[in-house]
Amino acid sequence: MFPSLFTIRGLPDTVAFFLVASAQTIFAWGLQRRYPGRSKSAITAAWAISMVVLTLGVVLRSTRMARHFPLWMSSWGRGAAIAWAFMSVLMIGCYELSRLIARPRADHDPARREVLRAFRWALLGAPVAAVGYGTFVQRFRLRLREQDIPIPGLPADLNGLRIAQLTDIHLSPFLSVRELERAVAMANETRPHLTLVTGDLITSGADPLDDCLRTLAFLKSDAGVFGCMGNHEVYADTESYTEREAARLGMTFLRQRSKTLRFGTSDLNLAGVDYQRFKKPYLKGAEKLIVPGAFNVLMSHNPDVFPVAAAKGFPLTVAGHTHGGQVKVEILRQDLNVARLFTPYVDGLYQKGASSMFVSRGIGTIGLPARLGAPPEVALLKLCRT
Repeated sequence: MFPSLFTIRGLPDTVAFFLVASAQTIFAWGLQRRYPGRSKSAITAAWAISMVVLTLGVVLRSTRMARHFPLWMSSWGRGAAIAWAFMSVLMIGCYELSRLIARPRADHDPARREVLRAFRWALLGAPVAAVGYGTFVQRFRLRLREQDIPIPGLPADLNGLRIAQLTDIHLSPFLSVRELERAVAMANETRPHLTLVTGDLITSGADPLDDCLRTLAFLKSDAGVFGCMGNHEVYADTESYTEREAARLGMTFLRQRSKTLRFGTSDLNLAGVDYQRFKKPYLKGAEKLIVPGAFNVLMSHNPDVFPVAAAKGFPLTVAGHTHGGQVKVEILRQDLNVARLFTPYVDGLYQKGASSMFVSRGIGTIGLPARLGAPPEVALLKLCRT
């Protein structure tokens, strides 16, 4: 029953709480100054509700009381706080844009004013509609994505090899076991030669990791199911448990080690590393995982390792982590999303010399429980000799 907010493990929640709470308070104060009158009380009420939900969510997550409450209370608390801030920024931005575009003039006739008023309301409602679509529609539109991977000099017996990839599952109140079962069935229907699970099975230590592993145990492929750890396994302190329990269920998580698989007369050496922390020396010692004469494939949750992996001699890297941006908007042929602020490797196939990397959008969500422009996917990679 004692709070763990100020312990090392609770520190991320504590920092996140004060940052989000401060940002929301400053933002609400600015809105009240900008929009006085009737809007002021509505802004105050929205801020108060958001703060209560945020506080409840963080306290339930960061104290021993968490086990006495339903899981959805803490997760939805965090999601509601993030969604409130996100929606507020979008709505105020659209409102200001509508004021600029539809500014009334003295020479406007009544009919024109009605048209402009309707336009302002439509623009103001656009963020609500967009986020609502991403939350209640596109987030559930799981699809199979097929991607050819051109490999110069690929051994003949590996030409056409099919690799299924599941990543960033984040099994939680925002992704059910039933939805994960759909993803597993979709992967199995491709009849892959090899199946990879590249990290972030859950979001926090309170999420149902055992349910996730039991569901993934139904994955099937000729050479087996292999995985690597993501950053949320680190945050939840579940790396060792995940490795041990997965092995009991017939899956192999490779942690700084490799496994050589035989396909016909050709060897595929599959290597896996734990989550590579941002701006730390990447893939330290990974050159020891390479098997000369084999086709070497690296599993890394973090795609930023790609230049190092290519330099060390891995012709193929398989990654996730970015969710494809999760909420992505294309403007002037440029994809705008938060992930691009942190990495140039957001979604799809990347090549550097003779090496390639594929980054999957994954299945689940983090933070805002919505996907927009980056629908969830199971990936099927096909190796092609060039």
